[in-house]
Amino acid sequence: MKPILPFMPTLLRCIVAVALSAAAASPALAQYPAKPVRIIVPFPPGGPTDVVGRMVATKLTEAYGQQFVVENRAGAGGTVGSEAVSQAPADGYTLLYGSTSTLAMAPSLYRKLGYDPRKSFAPVSLVSTGPLLIAVNAALPATTLAQLIALAKDKPGTLNYGSAGNATPPHLAAELFKNLAGVDLVHVPYKGGGPALLAVAGGEVQLIFEGMVTLLPQIKAGRLRALAITGGARDPALPDVPTVAEAGLPAFQVNFWSGLVAPAGTPPDVVAGLNAALRKSLSTADARDTLTKFGLVPATSSPGEFARFIETEIARWEKAIQSSGAKVD
Repeated sequence: MKPILPFMPTLLRCIVAVALSAAAASPALAQYPAKPVRIIVPFPPGGPTDVVGRMVATKLTEAYGQQFVVENRAGAGGTVGSEAVSQAPADGYTLLYGSTSTLAMAPSLYRKLGYDPRKSFAPVSLVSTGPLLIAVNAALPATTLAQLIALAKDKPGTLNYGSAGNATPPHLAAELFKNLAGVDLVHVPYKGGGPALLAVAGGEVQLIFEGMVTLLPQIKAGRLRALAITGGARDPALPDVPTVAEAGLPAFQVNFWSGLVAPAGTPPDVVAGLNAALRKSLSTADARDTLTKFGLVPATSSPGEFARFIETEIARWEKAIQSSGAKVD
């Protein structure tokens, strides 16, 4: 043993040097974040995804003591910004605040999509889900979901539904409903959710599939009648409106959702740290209040759970898109 001892200081210096070199080369082993982090929101400012994305940025800034800054990079239904993140360095300094449309619908809608949600990203956590309301013009002689389905089957092709446009989430949700309920409804696309809402409130079309915050004022005013809400529970704002499961169509479990992902290959401990910070942040009262204002519910998950959720959602929306024939070039 004695002959080895003289070499020990040199050996220890080598070990330390190698460890320091590895730490410097790997963001996972270094202090994260050591500089500001960009969160790409692939939609224009002001919408629900942008508002919640900014809340996430604020909460992560508070958790880490380092700036998380939102950058809006809109275009092509959110796919421009999403593709940019998929090609960013996998170091945790560029993140994507994704949604149903960019992470679940896009693979079936776009013939040439520059990313694959299943392979291009490292899921961090689901952040929120938003139930969908099925509502009709108050003059329509259907006061329950079962009556609406019966009316549609009795008079196929005579009931029209409005949406914010072709291949938008409300349009595809309605197509999924048609498939599951076995009914023939006619799609009338409008240039935005506002015109679609006015059309159904005025009787130009008979029904609509939309988020609660969008529809609630017209429901309270008596112009629309809510027949059912997706999700596992009734909403306190509309306690008399049953869930779709209670109304007899449990297979129609559609929610619009959003969550945080990083480029594929991002160090696992960076992902785990972001996940832990999000879970803690979303349990606060102010975070819940922000989501509630937009008709959303906090919905955190582990990275693995979020990955499996995205897989399931891609398959769910593929059926609706194939049924509708919707494609975006």
